[in-house]
Amino acid sequence: MPEQSISIIRLSVFLGNPGKEYEKTRHNAAWLAARHLPSCASFVWQEKFKGRSAVSPLLPSTIILLPQTFMNASGDSAKACMSFYKILPAQIIVVHDDTELPFGTAGFRFGGGLAGHNGLRSLRQNLGTPEFWRLRLGVGRPLRGSLSSHVLGRFSPAEEAVLEDYLSKAMALLPECVLAPEKAAAEYGRVSLL
Repeated sequence: MPEQSISIIRLSVFLGNPGKEYEKTRHNAAWLAARHLPSCASFVWQEKFKGRSAVSPLLPSTIILLPQTFMNASGDSAKACMSFYKILPAQIIVVHDDTELPFGTAGFRFGGGLAGHNGLRSLRQNLGTPEFWRLRLGVGRPLRGSLSSHVLGRFSPAEEAVLEDYLSKAMALLPECVLAPEKAAAEYGRVSLL
């Protein structure tokens, strides 16, 4: 866990891939979730730091960043934003899809492995550490076929039927994760939202 004095969250990075072909894929779960952020409709987005950034009226000390690089270069965008605002890795939350968690499950923790996630790998390379907060959105593992095809594929019809409810509940956790990350990690290490 980071020292208490630096664990104030100043940046929330939502990982995804730009382009219509990726828009509704499992790998873009975080971008799909960002639409459910409280008061999202009132955000004023700016094209900065190789991404789109905004400040939430409910969390005025925290920047929301959607890197517009591809997933495997997400760290370029995050690093540019962090350098500009002098933000430490322990002061960011990365929201991302996670194949280690079943669909409908979320998890919040500090640090951890990369589990083959190219966005997390890019962040670690650019930041020089894997020690940042993570809000993990479960997308499950495929019963057959490749993991790559699974995350780059669309949600199943059954998943799509409850997807908006799932993502809305996941984003309802974010304010608490931002304002009290240590407490949220203890409470939401792994939680079923459906």
